[in-house]
Amino acid sequence: MSSGFPVWLHNVPDIEMRTANSVFMNEMQNFTSLIVDMVKKESLFASQGGPIILAQIENEYGNVISSYGDAGKAYLNWCASMAESLDVGVPWIMCQESDAPEPMLNTCNGYYCDQFTPDNPNTPKIWTENWTGWFKNWGGLDPHRTAEDVAFAVARFYQNGGAVQNYYMYHGGTNFGRTAGGPYITTTYDYDAPLNEYGSPNQPKYGHLTQLHNILMSMEKTLTYGNITNTDYGNSLYGTVYTLDNTSSCFFGNANETSDATVNYQGVDYNVPAWSVSILPDCKTEVYNTAKLNTQTNLMVKKSNEAEDEPASLKWSWRPEINLEQATVQGKGQVSTNMIVDQKVANDVSDYLWYMTSVKLDKDDPIWTDDMSIRVNATGHILHVYINGEYLGSQWATYGVTNYVFEKKVKLNPGMNQITLLSATIGFQNYGPKFDVVQAGISGPVEIIGRKGDETIIKDLSSHKWSYKVGLHGLDNKIYSSDGKFTAPWNTEDLPINRMLTWYKTTFKAPLGEDPIALDMQGLGKGVAWVNGNSIGRYWPSYMAEDDGCSTDVCDYRGSYYSSKCDTNCGQPTQRWYHVPRSFINDDVNELVLFEEFGGNPTLVNFQTIRVGTACGIAYENKEMELSCQGRPISAIKFASFGDVQGACGSYENGSCTGRNDALSIVQNACVGKESCTVTGSESIFGAANCADGISKKLIVEARC
Repeated sequence: MSSGFPVWLHNVPDIEMRTANSVFMNEMQNFTSLIVDMVKKESLFASQGGPIILAQIENEYGNVISSYGDAGKAYLNWCASMAESLDVGVPWIMCQESDAPEPMLNTCNGYYCDQFTPDNPNTPKIWTENWTGWFKNWGGLDPHRTAEDVAFAVARFYQNGGAVQNYYMYHGGTNFGRTAGGPYITTTYDYDAPLNEYGSPNQPKYGHLTQLHNILMSMEKTLTYGNITNTDYGNSLYGTVYTLDNTSSCFFGNANETSDATVNYQGVDYNVPAWSVSILPDCKTEVYNTAKLNTQTNLMVKKSNEAEDEPASLKWSWRPEINLEQATVQGKGQVSTNMIVDQKVANDVSDYLWYMTSVKLDKDDPIWTDDMSIRVNATGHILHVYINGEYLGSQWATYGVTNYVFEKKVKLNPGMNQITLLSATIGFQNYGPKFDVVQAGISGPVEIIGRKGDETIIKDLSSHKWSYKVGLHGLDNKIYSSDGKFTAPWNTEDLPINRMLTWYKTTFKAPLGEDPIALDMQGLGKGVAWVNGNSIGRYWPSYMAEDDGCSTDVCDYRGSYYSSKCDTNCGQPTQRWYHVPRSFINDDVNELVLFEEFGGNPTLVNFQTIRVGTACGIAYENKEMELSCQGRPISAIKFASFGDVQGACGSYENGSCTGRNDALSIVQNACVGKESCTVTGSESIFGAANCADGISKKLIVEARC
C-alpha cells in the first residue's frame, strides 16, 4: 500500500496498523531505524553538515486518531519517543497533529495555512504540504489550481508569520508500474504542479511562483528576525510590517473575494485587487502582487513521431494470454480454502487473482429453473465472470465506491458447473482510518439465484471449496521483457482487435529531438504497457471522464480553492497520454508491449512529443515581459497589444484602450527568430494608451513557437 505500508505488513499475524499494537510498532521501529541509519551513513542530516533540516514521523495521523481511541493516543506518544531516541540532530515534525507531544513540531497541510498556529508558541509555523492542485482518479476530471491562488496562499502565509513552506507537489510525477494507489488513482500524478509530469515548466505557475520566491528570499532576514506590526483595515484587508535595523518590509493582503481595495500607507495609495497580496520589500514600491501575472503562459502541443510515419508504420504481433482454460474450465489453482478471501492475502504481487469454485446442480434441485442468475458482491475493483469457460460479463465501480453487486442471468448445466471470477485491483486503499482493513477483490457472498414465479431461492457458494491462482501467465513469465522466461513465437497474421486478455507487441524508432515523449493510447481498453521492458503503468483510456462539471469561462482565482473548482476534460478519456521517460528509450530500435485486459485496437496507438506550441507573454505597465519558446526559436507573433487587453492565451483581443504605436511590429522586431526576448511594457515604447482611471495597462503578446 502507499503511505509507506507494503501489503505483506497487513498479513502479519496479530497485527493492527497505526495503533498501540506491539507487532506493528516493532515493524515500524525496525523500518524507521533502518532509514535513519541509511541517512546517517551518508551524512545527510543538517547536524552532520547535510541538507536535511527536518524529519517526519507518521503522516496526518491527527485526521484519523479519533478512530483509534486511547490506543491511538498511546501510539502517538510512542511514535514521538521512538523518533526522538534515534538522535537525528534535527527537529521531528508531525503534520496535521494538533496535540503532537513535545518536542514534536505540529505542522499544517492544505490549500491555505496562513491561519494555522502551532500548539507551542515557541515553535515555528511550518506548512508541510501546500497543495498546488489535486490528484486525478479514473473517471474524474483534470483538476487545476490557478497560479494567482497558489501565490496568494504562499504570500499570506509569510505575511502571517510563516517560517517554512513546502509544495505538494512541486514536480508532478507518473505512477509507473503498479505504484498508483487509491484505489482508482490514475497513472498520471501531474497534480497541476509548477513542474509538470514531463519535467517542463507549467507556465504561468512556475514563473509566477519563482518571482515570489526570489522576492521572499530577498526579505528573509527581515521576515525571520523583524518585529511585526499588523493593521486591520476592515473588509478583509490587512497590512503587515516587518521591521529590522531601521529597514521595513510590507505586505498588504486583501482576502475579500470580490472587492478591490486601496490602502493608504504613509501618504501613498496602493491598489490591492480582491484575493491578492501586494509585497513591498522597502514598504515604498510594490514589486509583486499575487493577482498580477508578469510571466508567460504556455500552451503545449503534441507532435507525431517524426522518426517514422506512425501509427500506420507500426507492425503489430500478438498472442493470447495462455492457460486460461486451467482457470475458466478446469478451476485449477495454487491453493484452496472453504471461504472467499480478501485479495490482499496475495501480498500485492499482482493486480490479478482468480477465484474458482464449482457447483453441482441436478434438474430436481429446488433452485433449478429456466430463470437463474449469478450474484457476486465485489469491492469496487474490476470483476470478470466466466461460467463453464464462457465469458459472462464484467463490472467495476467508480472512485470512492467500495462495493457493488454484479448480477446477470446465467445458463447452467445439469451436473457440475465451473464458476470462475477474475478480480483485478487498481491500487489498494491508502488513506483514512483503518484503511488497511478495507476489503479488496471479491468480498462475497457469491450466490446462484433461482426464480419460480413469486418464489426466489438462493444458493450461497461462499463456503464452497474455492481455488485461487495469483497473476497471469504472461505477467508471471515476463513476456514483456527480453529476459522473460517464455519464448513461444508471437503471431504476425490476423491481428485481433477488441479481444480480452490479449498481448500485443511492436517496435518503433526513437522520437527525434529531446522533447518529452507521450504514448497516445486512444483506442485501447484497459491494461499495462511496457517500453523496452519498463512498465509505464496501467492504462485505461476507455474510462471516460464525467461529462459535466467543466466551465468554458476563464477560471476565477478569487475565493477559496477546492479540488473541483476549475476542472477540465469533461466527457473525454480520463487519461489518453502516458509519459515515456527518454531514459527508457534506446537510440535505435525500441519495443512496446501491451497487455490488453478489456479488448481494444492497438493500431491506433502512437508516440508523440510534447513541446510549447504557443507562448503568451504578459507584463503590467513598466514591468519587463519575458518570452521564451524553451529551446526553439519564436517563429511568429500572432498578437501584441499594450493597454486594456481582454481574453486568455489563445484568444486575446483589444479592450477599451491601446497604445498608439504598432505593438505587433515592435514585438516582431524584438522577438521573431530568437529563442527568448524581453520587452518592457511602457508608454515610452508603445505610445500613450489613454486608458480610463482604474484600468491597469498591460503588454500582452501571443507567440508561435
